[in-house]
Amino acid sequence: MLRLLLALCAVAACFATATPARAAEAGTPAPIPVTQAAYLADRLRENPVHVTDQLPREVPRSTAPGFARIAKKTGVPTYVLVLPMQTSTDGRQLLGAVHDRLGRDGLYVLFEGDGLAEATAYGVRVPADAAITVTRYELPYDAGPLRSFERFAEVIALGGDKAGARAEAAREKYQDAEPADMYIGPSDRNNQSFLTGILLTGVPLMIVLTAWYARRHRRRSGAERRVPRWVVPGAAVLTAATIALAAPVVFDQTRSSAAKPPTPAELSARIERVAAGLKQDAVYADPESPRVLDSRQLARLHDRIRDFRRSDGGGPVYVALVPQTPESESAGDSWLFAAAVHAKSRQDGLYVVADPDDGTIDVYNYGLRIDSGSLSFDLPDAVTLGDSRADEADDHLLGERLDKLMTFVEKAPRTDRPGFEPTPAAAPRADAEYALPPLFATDFWPGLFVGAFAALLLSAVVAGLTWGVGSVLRWRSPAPEPTHRLPLTAPTEPSASYLRRTAYAELTALTREFTGRDERGRAWDHLDAAMLLVDGDPDRARRSGTDPATLVAVIVLARAGRAALAGDENDLCCGVNPLHGPGVRLSHLRVSAEGTGRRLLPVCALCRDAAIADPLGMPGELMRLPAPSGGGRLPYYDATDGPLTAVPKGITRLIEKVRETAGVH
Repeated sequence: MLRLLLALCAVAACFATATPARAAEAGTPAPIPVTQAAYLADRLRENPVHVTDQLPREVPRSTAPGFARIAKKTGVPTYVLVLPMQTSTDGRQLLGAVHDRLGRDGLYVLFEGDGLAEATAYGVRVPADAAITVTRYELPYDAGPLRSFERFAEVIALGGDKAGARAEAAREKYQDAEPADMYIGPSDRNNQSFLTGILLTGVPLMIVLTAWYARRHRRRSGAERRVPRWVVPGAAVLTAATIALAAPVVFDQTRSSAAKPPTPAELSARIERVAAGLKQDAVYADPESPRVLDSRQLARLHDRIRDFRRSDGGGPVYVALVPQTPESESAGDSWLFAAAVHAKSRQDGLYVVADPDDGTIDVYNYGLRIDSGSLSFDLPDAVTLGDSRADEADDHLLGERLDKLMTFVEKAPRTDRPGFEPTPAAAPRADAEYALPPLFATDFWPGLFVGAFAALLLSAVVAGLTWGVGSVLRWRSPAPEPTHRLPLTAPTEPSASYLRRTAYAELTALTREFTGRDERGRAWDHLDAAMLLVDGDPDRARRSGTDPATLVAVIVLARAGRAALAGDENDLCCGVNPLHGPGVRLSHLRVSAEGTGRRLLPVCALCRDAAIADPLGMPGELMRLPAPSGGGRLPYYDATDGPLTAVPKGITRLIEKVRETAGVH
């Protein structure tokens, strides 16, 4: 009899120590999970700062010491909850319920995600509302939870009056304009890389092109200064090096968020918690979330799971009522979450992931003989996503929809072999998720090409504008061509417009240089003769109607006059082309392509060298003017019988010829 009694006691003890999951299978009701407020109160009883394990990518649990350190600055007992975003729960009501369960007065603060959601004081006098206002207005959205809590505690410590005044000032200052973001995103970094590439090639190339254009302009104007050849390339290289070194200092951001990289343990904490819970009970309800299944719905779901497990072709079903947020270890991917829980628990079956926050339901097959395609494509949207009634309900009608899901699963087609979901794509690396790409990458390379093209285009535009403005200025206030460039720029067959423009420029320049002078020497004779040719009016030189030969004579006399003012007593003018300027010697030149006729003419240095190098080509170098009777051009001394014919005999003879023609002695 004693042995029978002992055996019965042993059997009773075995049933008493059976796991809740096995008890549920045997028909024994599973224990009712504690409420959200009770669970959170227990956590705060253990530690006044509770950081959820569901936000490792945004607020890892390693931030808890930082919250605790800042909480001491408030001067009152402070309890901090960091939870996932909860759309169906009022933050103030939740804090009130947690306070009632905990039974301790103090300042209760709720963070949802990385943002300050609510703060309420119980039994202490602190400006909680003013602190929330200051934190929300003064800090940008990406400030991060620790910086936000730091500002919150700072305002709490100010006291009521000062905190209220600061809150009002913050509200007025940032009513229409939010504070600037503290962090940049990948697109901003791409823009920085693009700008760096543009500057790195554009600025040095602009220096080289600008220096080349300036040097060319100085050569044309006769004001070239000798600059060592290494100066411009050296300046360009130095500029490029400066930009390359300064860019990482100016664009020194390395992360796009205030979030700290989580540790591997923080990334696996929730998976381990859920897997351990499903080993104890086939239905795991996240204790940090509001309850979405009442006792009756929970009991019915257990019954349906037990019946399906015992049915033909059935098997275990594991239901995880856990929110899926982008900040979680699985980055909001329920498939990745289910695969991780299955791998951790090592229990085959149907894994149902029901989100108590948005109400979505996903089903994944790991080891049952059920058609996975039917689970993926035939489940009604009213079950997986819900309808309008589910959207309006706080619990998203999850109890009713999970019951319909079990009905669908019971009727789903069976297969000969167990099915398994394929391996899902891995979540983004948590340590690199908020890391910005290097500055010298991504759009930096296109920026190099754009910078080079922009430098070329800008240089062309600047050169074009400079030429255009210079042309207008030269037309309005023309400047004479430098003497040393005359043989290179003077045309052999000058147009009437060229002669008018040049005659006016030379004559007005000589007139300006004579301003304020009383001398009556050789230079005055040149000016006087030139003015006789235009009847004393320099403007006549640029009017149409003046014959080309007269304009050439004006040009020759004006240039010789300016040279005389500078102390040059040379009386020769190039007889090949009077527009070439001063002559350096007399030479017998071939003046006709036909025959062997030669003529003694003064020549400039360029014509002298040309006559030596190619004597037969000199007839083609003679300046030609329109023939009086039309029909082509003739050498200038044959195209007129005016003063210009005296040029080969010297400037003095030209002056005399002008005076004779004008009847002046």
